[in-house]
Amino acid sequence: MIKSLRQDWLANVRNDLLAGIVVALALIPEAIAFSIIAGVDPKIGLYASFSIATIAAFAGGRPGMISAATGAMALVMVTLVKEHGLQYLLAATVLTGALQIVAGWLRLGSLMRFVSRSVITGFVNALAILIFMAQLPELTDVSWHVYAMTAAGLAIIYLFPYVTRAVPSPLVAIVSLTAVAVVLGLDIRTVGDMGKLPDSLPVFLLPDVPLNLETLGIIVPVSVTLAVVGLLESMMTASIVDDLTDSNSDKNRECVGQGVANIATGFLGGMAGCAMIGQSVINVKSGGRGRLSTLSAGVFLLFLVVFAGQWVARIPMAALVAVMIMVSIGTFNWRSIRNLRAHPKSSSIVMLATVVVTVGTHDLAKGVLVGVLLSGFFFAHKVGQILRVRSRTDEDGRARTYTITGQVFFASAERFTNAFDYKEVIEKVRIDVSRAHFWDITAVSALDKVVIKFRREATEVEVIGLNEASATMVDRFAVHDKDGADDMLMGH
Repeated sequence: MIKSLRQDWLANVRNDLLAGIVVALALIPEAIAFSIIAGVDPKIGLYASFSIATIAAFAGGRPGMISAATGAMALVMVTLVKEHGLQYLLAATVLTGALQIVAGWLRLGSLMRFVSRSVITGFVNALAILIFMAQLPELTDVSWHVYAMTAAGLAIIYLFPYVTRAVPSPLVAIVSLTAVAVVLGLDIRTVGDMGKLPDSLPVFLLPDVPLNLETLGIIVPVSVTLAVVGLLESMMTASIVDDLTDSNSDKNRECVGQGVANIATGFLGGMAGCAMIGQSVINVKSGGRGRLSTLSAGVFLLFLVVFAGQWVARIPMAALVAVMIMVSIGTFNWRSIRNLRAHPKSSSIVMLATVVVTVGTHDLAKGVLVGVLLSGFFFAHKVGQILRVRSRTDEDGRARTYTITGQVFFASAERFTNAFDYKEVIEKVRIDVSRAHFWDITAVSALDKVVIKFRREATEVEVIGLNEASATMVDRFAVHDKDGADDMLMGH
């Protein structure tokens, strides 16, 4: 326990604190932007980012991962806020957290093992593209000063580490460009132009909604969607941070942690949120590794907007655009482009489909769902092709033995039934399935079909070698040794 505490909180104090400052500065304009997307006051997103990051630092299952208000969640809230108002959003946020806790208790985080590497790569690449696209409005129809400041920010971010790595280069870029903008009095867009920063601490409050079934009917669909999108993005981000830091995370604990954070956020007047891949990458790239980096990001965020708001408001957006461009470049898996030729076509198709759907819909859940479904389809097709059926005639010529090798299930059942010669004039057929496995009802139905077809040709059939699991399936669902077998055949 003490070793884990030291590892998570005290093993990297200096870098965690500095990384937290960088993340906090980068969180401010994003939280404001996501609030605007959702149709709520900027302070709703800022309070949410503080609350979620602070609580996730203690309750989450992935040290060093940043959770806050996100664009993916904000998009889901738009209609609810427009039709019913902020109080219903706060109630939906609390319910979202409760659903996520239940998901953690049910160990649904383990479902991540069904998400293939191709889907994760596509998810990462899509997010990198979306992060870059989100910066384009800040670079459109602006003066040359903005381009110069953005270029200077990128130069500092990439070149400063050659001077020293003692201070995160994104922090140096933000401070330096802010000083230049203030000293020269440049007329460029700043954080303060995005919305009014709050000047007070969040307070505990109960959502002002009637506690009845009508309210539940309004918020349940939104909460379910928020819970799914939030957990999906958090689980994917946790896997990415696992890779970046060469460490493991507790996905089920992360589900519960996200839930606890969202419940608290709803009572503090904030919108639902989840893990953020962009900010998590900034944290890791800036040296953040432990829970202290997540906690400091949340605490510094609140301190900056409430107590240093007048200075934060003067940060040029160009400086933060430079940081986010760095994030998008660092997030994109450039090797995946080179691997398009080297990897199997099915893997490349899954990766590209995930990217296209995610970028096209701006919906992470849809992109990952398409990727997972395609992965399952290609896997089933590939395994279905492995099935082999060989036959030999016994010495007396009166019997034939078919030897089945491979997996018999819905994708290979038709190949299985077509592999037999039902018209051969022979007394007995043995079907040796000692090297095969029957996985589902479709496979059992295929075996029924084969046996009954042979019997209708007056051929004796013997099935041998069923393993225990297959035998159990056949005993429960097969009909070829039960009454009505001929009726079953007629239904095919």
